Amino acid sequence: MAGVLFEDIFNVKDIDPEGKKFDRVSRLHCESESFKMDLILDINSWLYPMELGDKFRLVLATTLREDGYPDGVDWNPLGLESEGSRADSFEYVMSGKVYRIEGDEATVEPSSRL
Repeated sequence: MAGVLFEDIFNVKDIDPEGKKFDRVSRLHCESESFKMDLILDINSWLYPMELGDKFRLVLATTLREDGYPDGVDWNPLGLESEGSRADSFEYVMSGKVYRIEGDEATVEPSSRL
């Protein structure tokens, strides 16, 4: 798939271990199924509640367009209706930036924290 940077299934191992900071946001601590990878992800738990043991598919992409071309500067859902959108395959979609990626240099096996 053009524009996809990363894709994997994650298991929710812990929710808000340091306590809840915001009413509608939960911090999920997750573990990758395919890679030796941990993920800390903030989600709107009011819109998309998650529980311990839940699994979800995470896709990081540079665009919502299936053809891989960049999205326009302004959000236009009408333009995506005729072309199709990657978002149509998911229940919950977020837009934003990856805050931090950490690697573990002490081990021989590659591992990352996203």
